[in-house]
Amino acid sequence: MAPAITLAADAPTLSSANTGFMLICSALVMLMTPGLAFFYGGMVRVKSTLNMLMMSFISLGIVTVLWVLYGFSLAFGADSGSLIGWNSDWVGLSNIGLTQLWDGYTIPVFVFCVFQLMFAIITPALISGALADRVKFSAWALFITLWVTIVYFPVAHWVWGSGGWAFELGVIDFAGGTAVHINAGAAALGVILVIGRRVGFKKDPMRPHSLPLVMLGAGLLWFGWFGFNAGSWLGNDDGVGALMFVNTQVATAAAMLAWLAYEKIRHGAFTTLGAASGAVAGLVAITPSGGAVSPLGAIAVGAIAGVLCAMAVGLKYRFNYDDSLDVVGVHLVGGVAGSLLIGFFATGKGQSDAQGLFYGGGLDQFWKQCAGVFAVLGYSLVASAVLAFLLDRTIGMRVPEDDEVSGIDSAEHAETAYDFSGAGGGTARTTAAPAPAPVAGTAAKKVDA
Repeated sequence: MAPAITLAADAPTLSSANTGFMLICSALVMLMTPGLAFFYGGMVRVKSTLNMLMMSFISLGIVTVLWVLYGFSLAFGADSGSLIGWNSDWVGLSNIGLTQLWDGYTIPVFVFCVFQLMFAIITPALISGALADRVKFSAWALFITLWVTIVYFPVAHWVWGSGGWAFELGVIDFAGGTAVHINAGAAALGVILVIGRRVGFKKDPMRPHSLPLVMLGAGLLWFGWFGFNAGSWLGNDDGVGALMFVNTQVATAAAMLAWLAYEKIRHGAFTTLGAASGAVAGLVAITPSGGAVSPLGAIAVGAIAGVLCAMAVGLKYRFNYDDSLDVVGVHLVGGVAGSLLIGFFATGKGQSDAQGLFYGGGLDQFWKQCAGVFAVLGYSLVASAVLAFLLDRTIGMRVPEDDEVSGIDSAEHAETAYDFSGAGGGTARTTAAPAPAPVAGTAAKKVDA
């Protein structure tokens, strides 16, 4: 995120070009949440499709209201102890002038506010992929409410708020490697360690039911991510946003190719799911680093993240934690990789003059990145686990086992994703056809939805 400083001697004036650009970027980031819903929705079994979609969509409602009431003030208000912000004038987004500028920039406060809102919305939605098939929708809605208040809003202030400790330390996080991806990935790990594994984990087939839906979601994420990343410079005057745009494309392509190469060597095939997952891993890794590295550096960041994330997704089987849709393997590992690699590949010619090890800067920036990465990881992991534990012991986090087996869509939403009742076709029979005679030695086969 662009630092909150005045870049010119004269006070900035409202720029209609930058304002329009940022509104478009905000809309692109909003599109990422439905894109994520499709991405996750295609990766689950048929019986969980709608629940997966709803776990993302509900964040659009809950977080928006909380952001207006107090979230924006907590995240970006006047600093208090380098840990949290507050501005009573922003409660309910009141007392903000229509043309009042965000400090040091040429866009209105309202534009910055709505852009940051879209980040706050998608971050808890990312967590949902780790919890597929087994969480009560009401418990999930309450978890989002508590989590963004206790975890996301403070962490956003640490990383991007003027006076936040990570911001003041010089931790580089252009668009959310720590505040979004490590935050969500660590939270996912904390929650699944509390609520446990799905029924049939490592025993039943749990393959994606719709890879075309996964690819559609990945495409929407890739598209929306240009607003997520390039927009985080809060303007388009000095070329840094353009660098970030280019690096977003480059790193994503490199990560997809690296994941597929690893997959071919390790498993003997180039899979569609691997291409989609590799692209997302590259998007995650370049998010914190894209304003600090060159396009060649972006290739390195993407390729390294692609291989590391491809390796990491299999760890859940080795360590027996059920990360349903690889949130830990992609978002946590990808966010950590992208954030730490800044300490090696930062050129000093992008968003700041900070240089990494390979550009003569030594390890100074690397240690700063470590501080930001592991502080956010530890806080989110512990706080999220505690929240999940409290909810599980009070209202219960998981659906009953019978509902999980029969299908969480029907149990929680009274709907199914696909209606095949009218798909038979043909001419209606006027008389019932005789039932076929049973064949000795055969048994009815159950189809695992």
